Amino acid sequence: MVFKRLLGSLGVGGPTVDTVLAPGAVAPGGTLSGQVHLKGGSADFDIEHITLELVARVEAEHEEGESQGVVAFDRVLVGGGFRLTEGAEHSVPFSVSLPWETPITELYGQQLGIVLGVRTELSVAGAKDKGDLDQLAVGPLPVQEAVLEAFGQLGFGFRSADLEYGRIAGTGQQLPFYQEIELTPAPQYAHAVDEIEVTFLATPGGMEVVLEAVKRGGLFSSGHDTVTRFTVGHDGVHHQDWNTLVDGWVRQLVEHRSAYGGHSMYGQSQGGHHEDHAHHDNGHGHRSGPGVGTAVAMGAAGLAVGVVGGMVAAEVVDEVGDFFEGDEDDEGGED
Repeated sequence: MVFKRLLGSLGVGGPTVDTVLAPGAVAPGGTLSGQVHLKGGSADFDIEHITLELVARVEAEHEEGESQGVVAFDRVLVGGGFRLTEGAEHSVPFSVSLPWETPITELYGQQLGIVLGVRTELSVAGAKDKGDLDQLAVGPLPVQEAVLEAFGQLGFGFRSADLEYGRIAGTGQQLPFYQEIELTPAPQYAHAVDEIEVTFLATPGGMEVVLEAVKRGGLFSSGHDTVTRFTVGHDGVHHQDWNTLVDGWVRQLVEHRSAYGGHSMYGQSQGGHHEDHAHHDNGHGHRSGPGVGTAVAMGAAGLAVGVVGGMVAAEVVDEVGDFFEGDEDDEGGED
């Protein structure tokens, strides 16, 4: 999605900007490349800075309830310091690294309902304008793909995915929000939990996998959430028995939930990494359910799209609205 926009701060006759991203999805920690195309206006302009800003549509909980807003999570200077003459065309190539915790927006080409964007900001003659906004596609790292495929093989189904404003205490989380991938339980665990929520926190050295078991209350009981944390490396993905490993994670999660009455916040290490505790901290308790106005309905057979024994997509319900058409004013609305 590409938009050419006149620099409103400069009025009619100002330069236009058109940012074109390289095709295909980028992995977290990978390189995003493309070109910023500028076309001069009716006069000469000094282009002081060209900045790319990564933004995300995020949900937030507060005293008044829930709301959605646009959160910027990275800014990179990619050019500037030149004069754009009247009517001239100029292109600035760029290659920038995505943060390792960048949420994934698709799995096997299937959209998960996460909305990310790349916003181009020009600083021209002392005035700034967010001149272009493009949709960003992010695919999973091999470890993320392997974990989700294992859940699908074990009989879990995809319910939805969202971005939550806040931090998971006891983890190395860097961004001001985290992604939740919400799964329906496999039949063998349906008696113990109503939902499993998966959060990936990637780093150059490995991956924290935070699992939350959600059990909603009934007429005579209260609901409980239990959180555990596991760590895995990026190496040896194809030599790991992921079905056995992930099933062991879920068993530990369910067992600790039962042992501690659903109130435990227990961290379990894997592969020699240190133990830790993890819980969600957004200042108003933890919420589960569909988010960002978008849900992906999946078949009960599993999760991975187009993979034998994996998760088969049934339908994508897209309600991203006008995120790419004027959401600049929403920034900060999550506070």
